[in-house]
Amino acid sequence: MLSGEIRDVVMLSLATVGIIWYLALWSIGLFGCWSARKRYRLRPRSPLATAASAPGVSILRPLKGLDTNLYENLESTFQQEYPNYEIIFSVAEENDQALPIVRELMSKYPRVQTAVIIGKKTRSFAFDERGLRCCPGEEVVGVNPKVNNLIRSYRQAAHDILWVLDSNVMVDPGTLARSVDAMDAPPPPGSPPPPRRIAVVHHVPFAFAAEAKLGSRIEEAFLNTNHAKMYIAINTVAIESCVVGKSNLYRRSDLERVNGSLKAISPNDTLQQDDRGLAAFGRFLAEDNMIASSLWHELGLRHSLSCDVARNVVGNMTLGDYVWRRVRWIRVRKHMVLAATLVEPFTESVMLSAIAVSSLKYLFAIPPWITLLLHYSVWLSVDLDVYASLAGHPLPASIRWEFLGAWAARELLALPIYLLAIFGDEVMWRGNRYQVLRNGEVRRAASGDTGYFRRLVPKRRSREHYEPLPHTVT
Repeated sequence: MLSGEIRDVVMLSLATVGIIWYLALWSIGLFGCWSARKRYRLRPRSPLATAASAPGVSILRPLKGLDTNLYENLESTFQQEYPNYEIIFSVAEENDQALPIVRELMSKYPRVQTAVIIGKKTRSFAFDERGLRCCPGEEVVGVNPKVNNLIRSYRQAAHDILWVLDSNVMVDPGTLARSVDAMDAPPPPGSPPPPRRIAVVHHVPFAFAAEAKLGSRIEEAFLNTNHAKMYIAINTVAIESCVVGKSNLYRRSDLERVNGSLKAISPNDTLQQDDRGLAAFGRFLAEDNMIASSLWHELGLRHSLSCDVARNVVGNMTLGDYVWRRVRWIRVRKHMVLAATLVEPFTESVMLSAIAVSSLKYLFAIPPWITLLLHYSVWLSVDLDVYASLAGHPLPASIRWEFLGAWAARELLALPIYLLAIFGDEVMWRGNRYQVLRNGEVRRAASGDTGYFRRLVPKRRSREHYEPLPHTVT
């Protein structure tokens, strides 16, 4: 008799906790949807677009090879409605296939101050409208190839405000002005000043698939719905740093004061400059997240989401590419935010639906089919509303069924991918194998077998040709 009473108490407690968790996650999702509507459905023109006193900005774009839609991606930075900026492109090799496209754009926009730095060879060259200049020497500051590629551009940038943009990102012409506004603008008249200065302005990725590949569609569905919803909600509440590195603005003077330790720096601390700045983040795989976290925790500064999106062009991504991309970042997050990573499966729609079914059936005898029907109908509606806020229009009819199928596949794959990721520490990134260490640091893994599961997935085909995409994307 006693054991039955204990069992009833345990079941009641679990069902109650399940309902509370379910409602809490729905609150976060709905808050993210509401925040997306409020932030992204109106993008006013910034007064900085024509202001003679606009602060200078150095746009840093690291390149490697011919990414999908590369010409339009890079051209979008030449078309910024902003009076005071320069663009610095950086590549690791002198024969990189991106260089002819860069030179063509430099010829097309001669009034934009532009330079190219080639930094991995024993001799590196920078091209600008004045001709050719040489920068001898090789500089490798860590295992992260993106940081190695950026380090010379970072040091040669003329301005303190840096805008680091991945090569597969396209931005609207008003993005830079609105982003500097978010970083530097004073509060409206009568409003109290913000408690902490803004150190990072970032943009939520909005993906569009250039090809109707399964992996590309799933990545598009993931980034434009569940990822965006949670990303916007977390950054609106702003109780912790949460930044991805597709498109970030920050000040070099701030970055020169941090080193990735995440330990608060007091005004009396003696700073050793040789272990601070961008070079200090070459030991991390997710250097973008660590830079933002360091500015948050070491300097006590804060971040701001702009009302613009980083239009992330997704190329030829197979299902295997998608799976291993997700595995990589789950394994990195596991070593950076373990607690959040451990509860991640219980934030996904499939696990939440199972929690809701069992809890509601036990507490209120609600049939499972009713719970499932309501759960997935409302979940999908919220996700599509987030998509419409970011895109500026509802889901196009031309891709409706492909997108919905990819959305369903993403939800069903979330738990299997998580289970595959959580029990490993090695990742593949840009053709190299790394072992993820404490706090998200990495080291090159020893050569050898990549594992049974990795052999099941075909290798990604290399891109030999530039894949153009029309300017108007739906």
